[in-house]
Amino acid sequence: MTDLTDLSTTEAHDAFRKGEATAEALVRASLARIDAHDGKVNSVIRLDREAALEAAAAQDKARAAGILAGPLAGVPMMHKDMYYRAGKVSTCGSSIRGDFRPTRTATPLLRLDAAGAIDMGTLNMAEFAQNPTGHNRHFGDCHNPWNLPYCTGGSSSGSGAGVAARFFAAALGSDTGGSIRLPASICGVTGIKGTQTRVSRAGVMPLSFSMDNVGPLARTARDCARIMRVISGHDPADATSAPEPVPDYEAALTGDLRGLSVAVPQEWFFEGADEVVVKGFEASLEVLKARGAKVARVSCPSLRAIGTYVAVVSRVEAATIHAQWMREKAGDYAKHLSGRLYGGYAIPGTWYVEALSARGPLLRQFCREALADHHVVATPSLRMRVPTLAETDIDADPANWARHMAISANTRPFNYLGLPTVSLPCGFDDRGLPMGLQISARPFGEGRALMVADAYQRDTGWHTRAPVLA
Repeated sequence: MTDLTDLSTTEAHDAFRKGEATAEALVRASLARIDAHDGKVNSVIRLDREAALEAAAAQDKARAAGILAGPLAGVPMMHKDMYYRAGKVSTCGSSIRGDFRPTRTATPLLRLDAAGAIDMGTLNMAEFAQNPTGHNRHFGDCHNPWNLPYCTGGSSSGSGAGVAARFFAAALGSDTGGSIRLPASICGVTGIKGTQTRVSRAGVMPLSFSMDNVGPLARTARDCARIMRVISGHDPADATSAPEPVPDYEAALTGDLRGLSVAVPQEWFFEGADEVVVKGFEASLEVLKARGAKVARVSCPSLRAIGTYVAVVSRVEAATIHAQWMREKAGDYAKHLSGRLYGGYAIPGTWYVEALSARGPLLRQFCREALADHHVVATPSLRMRVPTLAETDIDADPANWARHMAISANTRPFNYLGLPTVSLPCGFDDRGLPMGLQISARPFGEGRALMVADAYQRDTGWHTRAPVLA
């Protein structure tokens, strides 16, 4: 058999289910790879080695008795360190919560537990999930496993880097302005944020309460489809979670794109884009066309207002959540984060209310522009080639601010709109760093977006490539 760490989420589960690999062997393979290589990548904050091995042994015993725990049984996973596990420290990437032990477990973790996933611990992240790069002054910067001086994307930096480095099969991240899709794109893995309210956020540290999303990063669209089915659905502990029924996302992965129409907005997403990124994106459209899809260039003037309003909402809500700590412990934040939060306090309340009240009308307008006559929207995940950590370090040099913020320019609009969006690998740039293709669908159209991503991956091998860490 191949190296167990090369198995995707669904492959790892299948190997366990068929008796080709024990859960203990899968976990030990992950632990060995972390021990060998995470000293360079710095993706892990807390490694629950013994607990993971105990859970694996219990699953092996159950399997021997003919009991299979669920659709993720045997699969090693780790999660961004903002998902609460009762009694375990959850730092949220900060010193302020360096010894915080929650009394509850996050609903998404409970659902993964019930599906048989094996939780091995928590992952590095941007401090309080508030930067798009992978910098963290408290736990050290996370490094891109494809080329260590380069950034991983954030804020789910450890999730993206760890999945790419084959430390574990999949991880949960969170996405408020692109924090799942950015590390997915920059590290060469697949990640999805669902429709706003699709997945419960109960027991997850908030950043922006009207734009936060929970979702997975994994190797393939099929992996993400399976995990999304497990974690999605209404939760009485989260009054904002949607009552919409959760379909079988995997069943939608037919590979057939005949009759499907893909809209490519001409505004916003290509402004100042690097040539290699545009070429990679155009090549990805040809793959979709070969599968039967039609591509149409559309005009979306609504994007200009959306790009402005998204920053207003996220900054005001984040500043509100952190108000007490900012009064009492402002010096415990990284400079760039305290500066960002102070900026939130300077935004007039009327601007915030305007930005909130415009969300519905702008969603309807964008859907008329891009999705009334088309099934999905396709864009590059990033306009730019992957930058280095040094080029995006705004604490070291505030002049890096424009490049720092440009990283998330193409992901932020879909948080404001609340649309389900997938990022998947679509090639490598001229420096050997991954590039991402972004697919968005109508509200609660996660299955459609994943279907397109899966069809693309059937005809390409970018998602199968792994970085060399030796």
